Amino acid sequence: MRTASITRKTAETAIEVTVNLDGTGNYSVSTGIGFLDHMLEQLSRHSLIDLACTVDGDLHIDQHHTVEDCGIAIGEAVAKALGDKRGIRRYGDALSPMDETLTRVALDISGRPWLVFNTRFTQVKLGEMDTELFEHWFHSFAQNAGITLHIETLYGANNHHIAESVFKGLARALRIATEIDPRKADAIPSTKGTLGG
Repeated sequence: MRTASITRKTAETAIEVTVNLDGTGNYSVSTGIGFLDHMLEQLSRHSLIDLACTVDGDLHIDQHHTVEDCGIAIGEAVAKALGDKRGIRRYGDALSPMDETLTRVALDISGRPWLVFNTRFTQVKLGEMDTELFEHWFHSFAQNAGITLHIETLYGANNHHIAESVFKGLARALRIATEIDPRKADAIPSTKGTLGG
């Protein structure tokens, strides 16, 4: 089983994350930010990656450190669980409709992290979550998972639907990219023989 656990403790947050890339989408999430919990539950359910994530952050200041460090820890756990990435499909993409909203997500588990985030929100908050922090979460996740990640919301009006289509799109693309390709289960999917740098 491709599993990993990460413990991250700073003066700003204390985080425990466990992932199982070969799971069934079971989750137990508690970040202290209800809307972020909801999005991470969507990520787990639709990627079929089991996710346990607890965060004790300095929410009395604001949400920034909690969101950022959560993205870092989940990204680190995914990277650790992938190991040398032998046998994975590597690339994944998804068109993610949510009612009037459509988002396109494409990713490469390349070891060369990058984020293109062409999604905009017209509300400052969703629930209690600052919408400006969504991009920050994806940046932290991509950097620490070693993923080239492109996200573009093609159209949409409802901010909740936009956020949900983005996370579900990531989930579905991640499911494809992390799966073992039975035709090349013993090989690193790169002509260089390694993924990274």
